[in-house]
Amino acid sequence: MRVLIAGASGFIGSALVERLTAGGHEVVRLVRRRAQAPDEATWSPAAGIIDFTVMDRVDAVVNLSGASLARLPWTKNYRGVLVDSRITATRTLADAMRKARHPPAVFLSASAVGYYGDRPGELLTEFSSAGSGFLAELVGRWETAAMLAPDETRTAVFRTGIVVGYGGAMQRIGTLTRFGLSGRLGTGGQHWPWISLDDEVAALLHLLDSKLSGPVNLVGPTPATADRVMNAMAERMHRPYTFTVPERMLELALGRAADELLLSSQKVRPQRLIDDGFRFSHVTVEAALDAMLSAPRARA
Repeated sequence: MRVLIAGASGFIGSALVERLTAGGHEVVRLVRRRAQAPDEATWSPAAGIIDFTVMDRVDAVVNLSGASLARLPWTKNYRGVLVDSRITATRTLADAMRKARHPPAVFLSASAVGYYGDRPGELLTEFSSAGSGFLAELVGRWETAAMLAPDETRTAVFRTGIVVGYGGAMQRIGTLTRFGLSGRLGTGGQHWPWISLDDEVAALLHLLDSKLSGPVNLVGPTPATADRVMNAMAERMHRPYTFTVPERMLELALGRAADELLLSSQKVRPQRLIDDGFRFSHVTVEAALDAMLSAPRARA
């Protein structure tokens, strides 16, 4: 396949490009500068500008655009960046596909488990309703933008949790742990949806060939609490895990991000992925952390 990727240089995008090229697929990267190679195409997502004819030359589009949710705190200005970097970019891609004479067969667009909001005590699948809060509203608008792709393009929005790999939120947690600054966040009993980087990429490859459309949860099959994730990291790095950061302190320091990222509880199940026959390489968060910490970049 020839796959067009927005966000190819990011944490997930870099790993996806590596796997696609190793598998014999051709990758075209969207870049925000003048294209300098045949495998690049220029766009300006903030301005809604892209050469829509690139859509005639690819079989699939993977949208990984979006400013990092792990950058804290979420100031008013940065909340605007989080919204614009997702919705405008996604609309730009969908609009270009609609203008193409022969639109791509597949569109995979990033989403997030933030769609479900804070739902302690519930088992959440793709058939669960939307939650409330800033993230839930953002994700709802993000997915709506993706669904503007043409009807002949199979569109799937993949709702990802914390990706356990050397990058993103887990890299920040790893840095804090390395300096002995890891501890229980609030009660620690809140569920954190997680998935290993290897399984995230493998699931995207699976979705390229699958017939699934609509929302698909990309999370590991075994739920884990924040306490389990943080403690497992500390154990593997031989660092202390002794203190507790009260919820109120987190809220004062980080505002809305504390409630919606760190303290929110989401027991999410990858129901549609499992039913579609996907096999996870890392079934528990401990196995995912072992893979992360044994990676060459983590050891460097």
